[in-house]
Amino acid sequence: MAAKQRAINPYEAFQVESGGQDLLATWYPAHDVPDGKRHGSAGICVTDNGDIVLITQDGKIWDFPGGRPEGNESWEEKMRQEVREEACVEVTDAKLLGFLHAECIRGDEKGLVLVRALCLARVQLQEWIPEPETLARKLVPPNQVLSELEPNVFNPLSHRALIVANLPI
Repeated sequence: MAAKQRAINPYEAFQVESGGQDLLATWYPAHDVPDGKRHGSAGICVTDNGDIVLITQDGKIWDFPGGRPEGNESWEEKMRQEVREEACVEVTDAKLLGFLHAECIRGDEKGLVLVRALCLARVQLQEWIPEPETLARKLVPPNQVLSELEPNVFNPLSHRALIVANLPI
């Protein structure tokens, strides 16, 4: 298990490498939508018993369910659609937690700025029917989520989101 990384502070940028690009990643609070290209929404999905739903596309890397925008969907509409498709859950209540702002500073997409919303979603589990893009789902207690997300370079942002969601990590 990797060492637990600290949560990033609001508006504090940190550099990560992802997909062959160097990015400056920053957490923005929900009341402050940053400029950039909309890059979809993800949900921290919490079940009735307090577990968090994680999904994997390859059986190795686990993450919160989410996806890229299609048309003029709101942040919440996109999150609801993606968690239903990827994690087979139905959202009963949702709250916008904040935004991941990622600016490409080196690589083929230098200058591109992407913005992804992260929401807290209270969910009910549905029958697990995997989609082609999602291999598996699992339920994890909140205090184990960060270790399950390793080696995700965005963990400091996930950590911030879990704090904002007031989950016992």
